This record gives sequence, C-alpha cells and structure tokens, in this order.
Amino acid sequence: MKHSFYLFLAIMFMSIFNSCAQNSNDYLIANNQEAADIFIDSDTDPLIVWAVNELAKDIEDITGTKPEIIQSNQIEKEGIYIGMISDELFKSTTQEGLTGKWENFSIKKENDNLLVIGSDVRGTVYAIFDIAEKLGVSPWKWWADVNSLKKESLTLELLESEITQSPSVQYRGVFLNDEDWGLQPWAAKTFEPETNDMGPKTYEKIFQLLLRLKANTIWPAMHPSTKGFFTIDGNKEMAQKYHIVIGSSHAEPMLRNNVDEWDHEVYGDYNYFTNSKQVNKYWQDRLDEVSSTNNHTIMTLGMRGVHDSKMEGAKSLEESVKMIDGIISTQRQMLSNTFKKPLIEIPQTFILYKEVLELHDNGLKVPDDVTLMWTDDNYGYIRRLSNEEEQKRIGGSGVYYHLSYWGRPHDYLWLSTTQPGLIWYEMTRAYENGAKKMWIANVGDIKPAEYNIELFLDMAWDVGAIKSDEINQHLENWISREFTPTVVDELSIVFKEYHRLAFLRKPEYMGWSQTEPTTQVKRSEFSKEETLRRLNAYKQLVEKVDNLAQFVPKERKDAWFQLVEYPIKGAAFMNYKFLYWNLAASTNKKEEQVKFTQLSAEAYQKINQLTSFYNNDMTHGKWKHMMSMNPRNLPVFDSVKIDLPSPIVETKTHNKRIYIQANESIENKGVNNYEWKSINGLGYSNNAMTLFPLKHSYFKNEKPSLTYTFEADNLGDYELEIRLIPIHANNFDHEIEVQIDSNKLQSFSINTKGRSNTWKENVLRNSAIVKVPISILKKGKHTITISVNQTGIVLDQLTVYPEKMGSSYEIPNFKIKK
Repeated sequence: MKHSFYLFLAIMFMSIFNSCAQNSNDYLIANNQEAADIFIDSDTDPLIVWAVNELAKDIEDITGTKPEIIQSNQIEKEGIYIGMISDELFKSTTQEGLTGKWENFSIKKENDNLLVIGSDVRGTVYAIFDIAEKLGVSPWKWWADVNSLKKESLTLELLESEITQSPSVQYRGVFLNDEDWGLQPWAAKTFEPETNDMGPKTYEKIFQLLLRLKANTIWPAMHPSTKGFFTIDGNKEMAQKYHIVIGSSHAEPMLRNNVDEWDHEVYGDYNYFTNSKQVNKYWQDRLDEVSSTNNHTIMTLGMRGVHDSKMEGAKSLEESVKMIDGIISTQRQMLSNTFKKPLIEIPQTFILYKEVLELHDNGLKVPDDVTLMWTDDNYGYIRRLSNEEEQKRIGGSGVYYHLSYWGRPHDYLWLSTTQPGLIWYEMTRAYENGAKKMWIANVGDIKPAEYNIELFLDMAWDVGAIKSDEINQHLENWISREFTPTVVDELSIVFKEYHRLAFLRKPEYMGWSQTEPTTQVKRSEFSKEETLRRLNAYKQLVEKVDNLAQFVPKERKDAWFQLVEYPIKGAAFMNYKFLYWNLAASTNKKEEQVKFTQLSAEAYQKINQLTSFYNNDMTHGKWKHMMSMNPRNLPVFDSVKIDLPSPIVETKTHNKRIYIQANESIENKGVNNYEWKSINGLGYSNNAMTLFPLKHSYFKNEKPSLTYTFEADNLGDYELEIRLIPIHANNFDHEIEVQIDSNKLQSFSINTKGRSNTWKENVLRNSAIVKVPISILKKGKHTITISVNQTGIVLDQLTVYPEKMGSSYEIPNFKIKK
C-alpha cells in the first residue's frame, strides 16, 4: 500500500509539472489522427486561399493529417481562423492597430481558437508562412529541397499571448542578375523548356519563395541571355496573382528592359539628346501596358546607357545633370497622365549607381517624393547614405546591395561568401540613417546564396530582431531549422570560419587575377606559413562537414549537399587548387613539386565532380544546368598549369610579429551616447569594433578612442599596421588619429574615391590598411591609442613588427605563443 501511495504521488507530481511546463498560449495544430480546422472568409482574396492551402499541405507533410479548410463568416467553432481584419469573419473581433496598416499581422490564441489576422492581403500571407516556419517548415522547402520531417504532433509555441509584426522596410526584394550561368539555362532547359526562358512557371516559384521570406518586390532578370520580363506571356499576370511589386534596375528606367527591348534598327540611337521623341514613346508604351496593375509597380526614373553604362550623348557633367533633370520631369508627367493620380501616390525611385551618384553630388535635384536608392560599391560597402537633411525627404531612401557581382576588379558569381556580419553592419547602419523605404539584394542566380538572401530579407522585415551579438544566433537558428539541432554547435563554427576565410580572400579571387580587362592567374601573396595554415583550416572544415553528414536526416540529404557540402567543399577545393600550386612553386625538391601539382589537379577534378553531382544526380536531376563551376569562364576557374616559376625561399618570422585583435583593447572611451561594441562575425578577427548607435555623427572636439598595449623586446624601427573594414563615408572623410605612448598624434584618411587601385586592393582583401612607423627607444610595455572623427569607422586588427620584415597578407585571429 505504501508503494502504491508513493507511486500515486509521483504520478500526480509529474502531471502537475507537465501542466506547469506547458505554455498556456501554445496551440495544438495537429497530430497523426486529427488536425485543427482552418476557417477562412467566403470572400477572402485568392492569394490568401493559396497560402492557406500551402499551410495545410505543410501540416500534412509533417503529421500525415491535413486540416480541413472551411469557409465561414463568423467565429463559432473551435479552430484556426485566418484572414484580413476587414473580412466579415472578424467583424466581432477587436484587433486594434491593424486597420489601414501596410503588411501588418497578428497571431494570437483566444478562447481556444487561433486567430491569424492581417492588415491586408500580403500581411495575412506573411502571417500564414510565419506559422509554417515556426512549425519547422523552411522557406527553402522547394528551392533547396528542405523536405519536412515527420512528427506525431505539431504544436505552435506562442511565447507571448500575441505575436504582432510589421515590416521595418516597406519594399523588400531581390534583383535576379547575371543569370546566364545558372538560373536562365536551368529554367530554359530543365524547368520550363516549353518557354525556353524564364517564364511564368519559373517566376511563380520565385514569387512563392519571396512570400515565404516575407518579401514583396522583384527586379526581374535582364541580361542578354533572357527575354524581357514583360515580353513573355504570363509573367506580368503571375506577379499580379502573387501580389509581387515589379521594379527594375538602375539601367532600366520606366520598367523597360533595354538590352532586349530597345531595337536600334527600329528605334535608332538610345540617345535622349538626339532621339527624345522615340525614347519617350518607348517609355509611354510600357506605362500603357502596366496602367491597370493597381500599385504593383515601382518606377525607376532617370536614364543610363542601354546596359549598365553612362547615358549617351552628354559632353560634360553639367550637361548630364541638366538633361537628367529634364528627363525626370518628363517621366513624372507621363506617370501622372497615365495613372491619373497624384505623383506622391505613385512609387518612384532614383538609383544612385556608379556615375549617377556623381550627378547627384554635383547638383542634380531629385523630387522630394522620389525614393533615393543608395548603392554599395558592388562589394558590400555602401557608397553613401542619406545625410540629416535628406532623411527628411517624403520619398525616403533605400539600398541596392550586392550579394553577387559581375565586373571589375573581379566577379564573385560562383559561391555566396559575403560575411554575415558585413551584411548586418551595412544594412543596420543604412536603416539607422534613414534607408527604410526599399531594400533590394542582387542575388545573382539565387542559388547558392540561400542563407545570405534569408539574412538580408529577415533584416528587411525586422531590422531590430538581430542584435550585433546575435548574428551567430541567427545562423544557428537557420541550421537547426534546415537540418537538425544535433549539428548546430559544430556546423555554426564551420560556417563562421568558412565566411572568415572567404573574407580574407574569396574563392573567386584565389588566382590573384582580375577582370575587365581579364588577367591570367598568378602566385598568391600568402606566405608559405599562411598557405599551410589556410590549407589546414579548409581541411578541418571538409572533415567536419563529412563527419556531421551522418547526423542529417535522410529527408534533408539533398538540402545538406546544396546548402553545406557544395559551397564549403567548393571553396576548399578552389583554395587547394591554388595553394598546392603555390607550394609547388616554393620548393626546389622535384618529388614535392610533383606531389603538390598532383594535389592541385585533384582539387580541380573534385570541383568538377561536385558540380556534376549537383546538376545531374542531386534531387533526381531537378537542378540540371543550375550550377556552373566556371561562370564567365574566367582564368581562375581553370586547372592551373604545371609549369612553375622559380621557387621563392622564405623564412619563418611569425614569432617576431605582435598580433592584436580589435576587441582586445584595454580601454574603450565613448563620447556622449556613443560606445564601442564588437560585431560578431565581422572581419578577419570575427569581432570587429565600431561605435554604437550607428546613426551618423561627427566628433569635432572630444573623440572616441580605443587603447591597446604591446611589449617590445628589442629597440629599433617598427611598423604598426592598422586594418580597418573599408567602409565608405559620404564625404570621403573618415579619419583616425593614432598616438603611440605619449608621442604626437598622427592623422590618417582612410577612404578611397572611385575605382582606384587602392579601392580594388581593399575590396579584394576586405581591408583598408594604415601603416604607422614607430621608433622603439625603450623595452617593455607600450600603448597604442586610436581615435576616430565620426561613426562608421570599423577597426578589425592591429600588428606590430620590425620594419625590415615588411607586411604580411594575414593577421591571424589568434595570439602567437612565444
């Protein structure tokens, strides 16, 4: 009896414990026997009906039970109620803060019901897919074959009584670009051969992806390999079906794809100085075509050349400014006449790309209601942001940002290796300085940029959701969702190092070649010691990827290959190819030369094999023609020739260098409300330092500073090397002051202008370098104090070494033990 009593107490205790552990806001969606009914308004929008059906299929994929979708005009039975706040279904619901809002939504549990309410159509769709993602469904379910994992029951965990969300940025989307090597041939030959191009079937899948990622805007593909978006039947209608806003790039004013649509033989020269009447008609024809799209377009204003070149005909900067001013006035008159509404109600943008920024800075006045679209320098560093006066503009501002690029000094079209910390820093800085209207990422072929695309769009949706010390947490959450929590800890370390190694040198830059004009590959600037260290780092990544693969569920093996194995091994083998070639060139021993050249050749073959598997075997050939191992056929992608230059004899000198990471300061001095913080996942150090908040400010008197110490064992001439992230300033006036001990302050300007050779070096190695001579007159401890004249300056690493040694390519992100 006594045992029975204790057993009863134990059962009661466990029951109470489980009851307390259960969040009262959690909602049981389904188990393997039944699923909650989903109720929608009988007059709800077709896009919401589609999204609800997608959610029902997602639930069925996981549990084997599909919810019933029931039309209703009132809340009466227990279930999930989905729709817009304006629906008859929610007339008895008090839901403050949604009516009239842009893409807002609310998810809450009320009287044993789950209420999913959006302020408009897209807001409701985003709420639906927010639920799907919280249930473990990846937005990349189709695009990266992240198949659902089976569960016996499915519960939506609501940590709060209500989830309410709204977008940080109004227009959020992607620019499909440089599609010649993947997206277009895959669409034309594999997915949509009936169109032989990127047609409505392809765009439908892209639009579905955008909605799952809470995006709303597309700049369609526009290279010569692709027909103009509007010239293919069904494309425009597909965008309307999915409520996707159509915009166009810096080279395509008024939604015109000049590369495909401007016929010189028919229209004459694309020159407004000599052929304005024909150009105006060309623009007006497109406006007439889209006049009924009901705010599903954003108009790019201005004019450049046919394809990413300067406007034709202008003989001077002043002439260009005057002509563009007139062109914008004409275009806006066309818009007003065509859409029959005030200009302030017609979304318009002016994209300040390349030479167009120079026009703006030399007097071009863009109308106040037009969005200023700032751009990066093609390598992830935003060229300019709105100043305090520009931040007052009605049209606001936005950012066009590259995650992929074709052009000088070198393409990076193959793998997506932009460091997440850089994306976070530049886009958060942009937002805090007013860029809240539109964010567009150039994503190339979409694959293999999946993670960076999601990070960019997650920030566009909720810029405050990821803090400077939570960037790695975002990656870990993504890994857990895409694969399994089992691999999170180790795989997150793999990705952090993968991105850091690429920050030192992208795989596409490992040949030390350039393009436009194209040069041949040459021996790298890595020393033998750096070469061996880099080889070892990549070998560890490959080993970890192979070891972790066993923990990935079989349903997600193809996703693992696409999202992990191909990019990480591809980067590793590209490095092997060149690093072993470098080693072969650094030895006089014939047997070592033979061994290293063979390893280099094997690395090339492994890239070939990986790519063949991606295209032909993975997912039963679904992605055939999607992945190219040699976009644009640049020399860096070829196997290296076995003829070797004369070997270079090197001596080990690392123990004479002093390495300091930016976050190792002994004193951080802030000014006013600005303080120094590190950004995890940024820089060679993975913890670069900058001032927060990121809102721009100058420091004219007292200046923020960081102080470091180092020990000098010998007297003599040394060099201090300070490495900064090559961030741009609006006025090219980033400046640091350096003081060694109590010596005189020395000032250094750290910005570049245009496409100078220094800028090219900076973006290829992701570092701006300042060198300061030091005379060490006494042994022992010395101090380095670095102060800054404004926000936006990011310090990464420092090194001190005897002057005669010269600079090294890499400052390791660890201390050298003597």
